[in-house]
Amino acid sequence: MSFMRGDLLTRTRKLVKGLAKSEPVWLKAMEQAPPVSFPRAENKIKPISLPEDVYIKKFFQKHPDSKHEDAIKISGFDPPPARMFGWRVLELKEQGVSEEAAMAVADMEYWAERKAKKKAYVRLKQIARLQGKKPPPNPYPSAIKEIQAEERKFVRDRFYDPKILKIVQKMKEEKAAEIQDRMRGGSW
Repeated sequence: MSFMRGDLLTRTRKLVKGLAKSEPVWLKAMEQAPPVSFPRAENKIKPISLPEDVYIKKFFQKHPDSKHEDAIKISGFDPPPARMFGWRVLELKEQGVSEEAAMAVADMEYWAERKAKKKAYVRLKQIARLQGKKPPPNPYPSAIKEIQAEERKFVRDRFYDPKILKIVQKMKEEKAAEIQDRMRGGSW
């Protein structure tokens, strides 16, 4: 719709001129003192790229499950493991280590950190069991398990919610009636 291009003033002028709209009260005042127009950005805005982005891509190629297990916490302060991997590789390269060796060291550190987190949680559960308490929630859950925990309430609801039970009962009755009709009519 090329006739609708432009700012509010231009669009309104075209609509009034084409008799599609009556002239609004504010049009003359706006024509005398038009709003400020800001210059447009040149063509496309260039994407922001950081030095560690190359290594973050390599990290996700090597660890594709990390996208789901180590999800980015928007409200958290800790950077995601992929970014920490990239920073570590850059730090090691600045110290004079080759890229392959730096990536290997950063990868080893990533795996060591993951194992340490798992061991810490296992130890927390053992301590809770020894004290006779309920084990604490996992402080390092995967994103998939967090989503499943949120959905678990709704999954259980389907067995106890009276509204859902009525719908299920109605569907069962409709299915039974359909089978009865097929049997009577003999039209398989």
